[in-house]
Amino acid sequence: MPVVATALTVLVILIHVYIVVLEMVLWRSRGPRVFGISADFARDSAALASNQGLYNAFLVVALALGLALREPFATVFVFYGLGCVVVAGLWGALTASRRILYVQALPAALALAAQWMAR
Repeated sequence: MPVVATALTVLVILIHVYIVVLEMVLWRSRGPRVFGISADFARDSAALASNQGLYNAFLVVALALGLALREPFATVFVFYGLGCVVVAGLWGALTASRRILYVQALPAALALAAQWMAR
């Protein structure tokens, strides 16, 4: 089970690395296609998207630390990071797009459950 828990956590990290790059670097070019927004809106909201991307980067760091550190710090960082992703995904699904539930919240919830069972 620890292998499954680690693999699912790495998947969540990779999803969020993609989100970070999308929101901080590719917002104006790829953002409109991914999120179904106009080029004008992407231009006007680039600073907000970059700020949101930074918050996603913090989640990536927390999860990476959780995988890299020894106990008891590993558990704290992994559970904190995955818990934040689940909550953010649920909020995003309620307020922005139901798709966020499946792209963010579900993988994080599965990783969190696997991490719980592995401990």
